Amino acid sequence: METVSLRSLAAAAASPRALRAILSGPPERTAAWVAAAAENGIVDAQAVYGQVLLDGRGVPRDPAAALVWFRHAARADHPMAMNMLGRCYEFGWGTAACATVAVYWYRLAARAGLDWGMYNYATALALGNGVAEDRAGALAWFRRAAALGHAKSTNLIGGFYEDGWVVPADRAAAFEHYRRAAEAGDFRGQFNYARLLVERGRVDDALAWLARVPDTATPAFVAKMRAYLAASPVHALREAAAAFDRGAFVR
Repeated sequence: METVSLRSLAAAAASPRALRAILSGPPERTAAWVAAAAENGIVDAQAVYGQVLLDGRGVPRDPAAALVWFRHAARADHPMAMNMLGRCYEFGWGTAACATVAVYWYRLAARAGLDWGMYNYATALALGNGVAEDRAGALAWFRRAAALGHAKSTNLIGGFYEDGWVVPADRAAAFEHYRRAAEAGDFRGQFNYARLLVERGRVDDALAWLARVPDTATPAFVAKMRAYLAASPVHALREAAAAFDRGAFVR
């Protein structure tokens, strides 16, 4: 990896144009500069370098080293590093999985005002994963994240209304939350919004939203959508499933 001196780092930091050129350049060069900044105590760089190591962008993938850098930044009160430290403990990236420790860091990230921290903490509360189940508390945190524009949280609020969790079941409220999540780009929101559009007889609109799902969805979720189409009593959706199998299901 390229060696970066403190003098070079300071010079680049003083020039936004030079810094942009470095960060938009080859991944190996970007990683070297981020590593230098992290090693010189720049907290934002420590959080970014943790992600670089976790993803293996420009450096060999190293979850254990990523954990170390996330911890450095989290201990300096960096909200996203707190959240990512929680992710490492939830999924066992670079450490043994521990849901209780994951929740500890998610809670701190949420209280620091990070929407992703709120979402992850709320999810843990809703599922009772590493913490006592508290659906009312989960909904409150999802609402706070949604107010910051967090699309996945907006979608899950729709689920609370559809299923009658904590709040009275209200399909109109669910529909509205799914619509907002869909328009904000959440693939689960797009799928759920399409489902309720079908209920309202707006099949063509539903198909247009379903066609967007594969753009960002996981393969497992795409398979779920395909099964939904194939099992639908609506002929147009079953036809869409057949088109999907032919690779012709496009917007």
